[in-house]
Amino acid sequence: MERPRTLSVPDRDERLAALSSDATSLGRDMVEIGGFLSELDERCRAQISGLDHIIRNTGDLSHSSVAMLEAAERMSAAADETLVRVRESTTMLTENGIQSQSLAEWVRSVHAQGPEVEDMLRAVQLSNSEIADISWQVKLLAVNAKIEAARAGHAGKGFSIVADAVNELSQKTSDAADKISATVKKLSDWMSTLHRGAEQTSSNAAAVLNTSVDADRALNMIEHRVEELQSDAHSLTNAAGQARKSVESVTTAVDKIATSVTEVAEGVDEASKRSEKLVDTSESILQDVVAIGGNGEDGPMITIVQDLAGRISEAFEKAVASGRISEQQLFDAQYRPIPGSNPEQVRTGFTDLADAILPGIQEPVLERDDRIVFCAAVDRNGYLPTHNPKFAKPQSDDPVWNAANCRNRRIFDDRVGLKAGRNEQPFLLQVYRRDMGGGAFAMMKDLSAPIKVRGRHWGGLRLAYKF
Repeated sequence: MERPRTLSVPDRDERLAALSSDATSLGRDMVEIGGFLSELDERCRAQISGLDHIIRNTGDLSHSSVAMLEAAERMSAAADETLVRVRESTTMLTENGIQSQSLAEWVRSVHAQGPEVEDMLRAVQLSNSEIADISWQVKLLAVNAKIEAARAGHAGKGFSIVADAVNELSQKTSDAADKISATVKKLSDWMSTLHRGAEQTSSNAAAVLNTSVDADRALNMIEHRVEELQSDAHSLTNAAGQARKSVESVTTAVDKIATSVTEVAEGVDEASKRSEKLVDTSESILQDVVAIGGNGEDGPMITIVQDLAGRISEAFEKAVASGRISEQQLFDAQYRPIPGSNPEQVRTGFTDLADAILPGIQEPVLERDDRIVFCAAVDRNGYLPTHNPKFAKPQSDDPVWNAANCRNRRIFDDRVGLKAGRNEQPFLLQVYRRDMGGGAFAMMKDLSAPIKVRGRHWGGLRLAYKF
């Protein structure tokens, strides 16, 4: 059996350096993948939120389409009934119109015959006058006859009797003529009144005859319009039915899309969790490589952060030992908000001590390497009391500017910040994406070492630098 070949020290160091580099590259790639998955997850959730809104709207639209269809069906039924009623009314009005026209024609004929009747009455009155004249002449003749009979004496006695009879007949004729004259006068007066009324009625009848054609035309137009309304109502009903089917189709499609996006979001969330685990694995690999002597390109930075963390631990212990601060105050986790701060800043029992001690340790290291972006200590909960001056400016009225320039006295409880504060291994190297604003990100390394005071884990010192 062939024994495994033992690597020389140079070869081993080279392999460890390569392994360290590979672990770092793996971490960076996984962080980039994780960032992509995080953005994809946000987009999926935004789409789900939008789809939920669409689903609610399509639900409302579905109810509206049902109501519209029912209203259109009611309109169609009403249009059908209206058309029947209009046709019945049109028929009745047409029949009434015919009767009105007949009556109007009769009234006009009566009015036309009025003058003829008046002429006849005038003829009767004229004839009656002639009868009265004859009666008067007969009466005179009877008087003369009686006078002559008186002169004749006994011989004219019979003629006298005849003269008396003629006179009596003449008187009766005269009385009859007077009565006929009175009756004709009354009839003539009544006929004049009737003629005047007939004349007015004839004018109205003429108006009826003149407007009957317009009325028939208007009735026909009304019936035609109602027929159009009926046709439109049925068309609207058909369109409403099609709209209802379309809404149902859209609702089904949106439900399927929502289900699909939800499944994708769940898959992305699971992939994000696995990506975080792979990032943790790459960090563990790097820890192990360093533990067996493979510091690689991050070796100098590891030495720096461990040294600075040790100095902070020593400074805190001296402060406790001298009574400058109590151990309870140093480990105080009661974070008291600073009024008016936005984003919120907080104070705790060790904030003033941190402001006094940490700048002298944290700030000089920024001059040692151009790649270093910041150096700041955080407690176990990610609370960063004292930052580098370029990130610890007084807050303004602009919260966006404050978020980038006023990062002291704030709690950073994101994944990287919490792991840095809670890590108790000799060091922790993390790769993360730093938000540069405007959707831009920069890949960074976050190297941290634990800070311990009297055997208790206080937090960690974070050293962030560029690749």
